[in-house]
Order: sequence, then C-alpha cells, then structure tokens
Amino acid sequence: MSWASRRRAVIIGGFLFLFGTATIIPLSIWWYEPATCFDGKQNQGETAPDKSGPCTLLDERQLIPHAILWARAFSVRDGTWSAVTYIENPNDRAGVYRAPYRFKLYDDRNILVAEREGSSYVMPGSVTPIYEGGFDTGNRKVARTYFEFSAPLVWERMQDTSDAITITGKSILDAETAPRVIAIAENTAVSEAREVHFVAVVFDPGGNAIASSRTIVPVLAPEARENLVFTWPEAFTSPIGRIDVLPLRAPAPLEVE
Repeated sequence: MSWASRRRAVIIGGFLFLFGTATIIPLSIWWYEPATCFDGKQNQGETAPDKSGPCTLLDERQLIPHAILWARAFSVRDGTWSAVTYIENPNDRAGVYRAPYRFKLYDDRNILVAEREGSSYVMPGSVTPIYEGGFDTGNRKVARTYFEFSAPLVWERMQDTSDAITITGKSILDAETAPRVIAIAENTAVSEAREVHFVAVVFDPGGNAIASSRTIVPVLAPEARENLVFTWPEAFTSPIGRIDVLPLRAPAPLEVE
C-alpha cells in the first residue's frame, strides 16, 4: 500500500470513529432504559418480575403463608346474625391494602342461607379481625360459617399502624341479661388516628368464640383515650373465658431500606 493509500485509510478510519462517537453512543444512551419496578422484568435483585428487591410489591413465595384461623357466625336476634374471622399474618413488614373476601353461612342441611362480600386490610405481623353484621337468614339457624378471599392477595411493604392503639380495662357487664363489653382505647402515637375499627370477640373457657361486635371511632387524637362499648340484646348462653378487643386501621407504606 502506498503512502497516499495509507493516509487515506487513516483519514477515513478517523472519520468513522468520530462519526460513531457522535451518533452511536448518544443513540445507545437514548435507547437505554434503566431498570425499574414497573418494567415487567426480573432485575435489580428482584425475586420475581417487579417484586421484592427494591420494589414495593413483594413476592408472596418469599413470605410466610398467612392463615385463616377460624370463622364463626353468631345469632343476634330474630334471624339476624353477625360473623367474624381471624386472619393471621406472621410477616412483620408485609401486608395487603385491599383483600376482597366472601362470607357464606350454611344451615344444618348445608344449604346456603346468607352470603356477603367485602374487602379489608391484612395487617402486617398480627391477627386481622374481619367482621360483618346484619346477616338476615330468614329465621334459619346457621350451622357452618365459611370464609374465603375472593381474589389473589397483592402483598406490599407496609407497617402496622394499629400497634399504636393500646387496649386496657376490658370487662363485661350484665352477661346474663343484656351483655356489654367495655374497654379503653388509647392512641400512643404523636399523630391522630382516623377511622379506627374495633372488633370485640367473647370466648368461652374452652376458647370457642360465642359473640362478636364492632364499633368505629372516627378520630382518636394523639395521646387521647376513648371509652369503647359493645352491646348485645340477649344474654350469653355460655360462661365467659376471655375477651378480645382488636383495633383495625389502614396500614402505612414502608420505605425500602
């Protein structure tokens, strides 16, 4: 190759290098999309596409399974029933914001006498009570209560806000006539608590639930106390062993560390 040919080759190579630097690199930067929790891919330490790792959504396969501990219905008066279930979630930093569910009540011939759908939270690291009242069974007695989640649960990083609500002073009055459970709820947080649901469940000495009720406190100010009262129109037919009063309120998102 002559000196002129070599010079021409060097000039062309330099031009192509400059052209590539000026066009290919910017285009590569423009086409490149950084990994996110919404790209439909399993990357950046995720254990499933867009779940776990730095993402808010969690991979349910990596969680301890939740459990429906029990579900039961209780006669209130004249064919009206209430129902409650306990959901146990042992995961301290994972919960569900919207958990669609279904109660089904059956008589002793296994005939469906009442059904109700709703949605609730599943609180992190605690037992979530889910209560429904006002079931009309047409004077048919409920023999079996069935509870199920009616859609897949979407697990997210969250923290339990109900642990700032403490319950003291639980007692029962007039159990043989018109029972009342009383208790005191205190908000130990520095911010107010809104729409706090309180579910009361009464158990016999054998640990079997015999009655349930619910009340709602619209606003509980910081460091404030509220007297809670749960009532039933008819006497309990079993002796009292224990009383649960459980707070339920909207969980809060948990930042990824």
